[in-house]
Amino acid sequence: MLEKGVPRSVEESVRRRDVAEAVWRVVRRDGLEGASVRAVAGEAGLSMGSLRHYFPSQSELHAFAMRLVTDRIRARVEALPATPDPRRWAIGVLEQMLPLDADRMAESEVWFAFSARALVDPELGALRDEGWDLLREVCDNLVRRFADAGAPDLDLDVEAARLHALVDGLLVHGVLRPARADPSTLRQVLAGHLDALVR
Repeated sequence: MLEKGVPRSVEESVRRRDVAEAVWRVVRRDGLEGASVRAVAGEAGLSMGSLRHYFPSQSELHAFAMRLVTDRIRARVEALPATPDPRRWAIGVLEQMLPLDADRMAESEVWFAFSARALVDPELGALRDEGWDLLREVCDNLVRRFADAGAPDLDLDVEAARLHALVDGLLVHGVLRPARADPSTLRQVLAGHLDALVR
């Protein structure tokens, strides 16, 4: 509950985030087709009119809910303690993107649901592409750190593409077959790949 005296802009931001998280719950329970404005309003404990105050259209609601995934990942990465060790930094950053706990599993499942819808929704398609570009940029930067720290013979473009593909693959496996691709396995595979970069 928000305290009295909270600025209206902050209150609206919190309310919009609460609604987006309600979208996530509906999507995970009923699928994206079930995430109507009415269903989300009910999940969020709001009237239809109140929900439309924050999100005038279903498209805007879905886009905000999808963007919340990358916003949460970015916030976790920015909160990581700095380290000069490229391997430790890479593990810290990339683990924020993998389904290693309940919150990150929810983010991953929602991202996949919206990514499928992005095939026919240009706004979601733009967010999907933005997410892809962001992960590739992260991989480029991480590989460059390895090269700067003593692995100068790395083919930066190839290794960044390999790391990107690995993280994408681990993400898919973690969501589709969590019993086989459990958090311990995902961490082990990621660490093994990064160890190979060091060598």
